[in-house]
Amino acid sequence: MAIDSVRYAVAAVTDVGSKRPSNEDAFGFSAEDGVYLVCDGMGGAAAGEIASSLAVREMLSRLNDRTQVESGEMLLENLVAEAIRAANEVVHSRAEQNFELNGMGTTLVGLATAGRRVLIYNVGDSRCYHLRGGRLEQISQDHSLVEEQVRLGRMSHEEAQQSSLRNVITRALGTQPTVEPDIFEVQTEPGDIFLLCSDGLTGEVPDALIESMLAVDLPLDEHCARLVAAANQAGGHDNITCLLVRAEG
Repeated sequence: MAIDSVRYAVAAVTDVGSKRPSNEDAFGFSAEDGVYLVCDGMGGAAAGEIASSLAVREMLSRLNDRTQVESGEMLLENLVAEAIRAANEVVHSRAEQNFELNGMGTTLVGLATAGRRVLIYNVGDSRCYHLRGGRLEQISQDHSLVEEQVRLGRMSHEEAQQSSLRNVITRALGTQPTVEPDIFEVQTEPGDIFLLCSDGLTGEVPDALIESMLAVDLPLDEHCARLVAAANQAGGHDNITCLLVRAEG
């Protein structure tokens, strides 16, 4: 089956923020292979940094090889699911081998592109947004306690933002022997922008402000820098990572 050719531009920035002593976020991408991802690690000592970097490395390794997909032996969504399974196993195994890393894990959000087809996958509360025609839409769904309460109608978005439990996530990569990701699909159009980010951005900068900032015609690296600056100006209480991908047509 022929795949419509689409060129994707990418830029990314990660920042420690204003309050944390170290950066437990990690990102990785290969525009050539259509792989883009952001991870936000958690755990004591340096465990969060280890978990996020392990996950990025394993995902890139698995998704950079599309030979089975290109030959028709495997569907892209199956390759993504297998990569997430492998990354979960790598992080979980490392934690079991070292008691100092016990319980470490990481969120994961990413894109896998194949022409106009984009698969979005996530575990945890790092997010993927899609901007088209100046309108920003959150594609991923947070695996967090408060957002699940919002989806059940038991809590408003405003209450969720103010809740002391807003940082409690219900799914993470590596904390359990297995994990179930969410996978979504979008057909891109020229000019579409995808934002992958950790909650260091979304916990500080409202969606409406992100939308208005991305609606300005600027290079992607400038957009990343402005988003990180906005999060730091709002308090910078967590590490901040922004990765932007734009379909160039």
